[in-house]
Amino acid sequence: MTQLFFIIASINGFLAVALGAFAAHALKNILDVQLLATFQTGVQYQMTHTLALLVVALLTLQFPQNTVLKVSGWLFIVGILFFSGSLYSLSLSGIRWLGAITPIGGVMFLGGWGCLFWFALSTKFQT
Repeated sequence: MTQLFFIIASINGFLAVALGAFAAHALKNILDVQLLATFQTGVQYQMTHTLALLVVALLTLQFPQNTVLKVSGWLFIVGILFFSGSLYSLSLSGIRWLGAITPIGGVMFLGGWGCLFWFALSTKFQT
């Protein structure tokens, strides 16, 4: 699981940087200001939760059997797909109903952070 989380985090980090550059250079003259801002919000949340997934991957090195930690990682992954993916799709297509998918990703993010909180409360760390 650790290696998979590292792989997915590195792919998402790469994509977040590439999509951010794409928005800044190629889309700035194509999309209106509101749709460009929506796309950039997707990039911001993708990068933030990619870093969270990276933290989860690092934690699984020390706690490889912790189920709550693994659930947290999967929730971050699904959250990126639904939240950022829907914002990218909405921005590029202009189809507004795609915005209805975004909150599903937000709930996944909240679940991921909640699992990390539960992990922190229930785990004894050695210092």
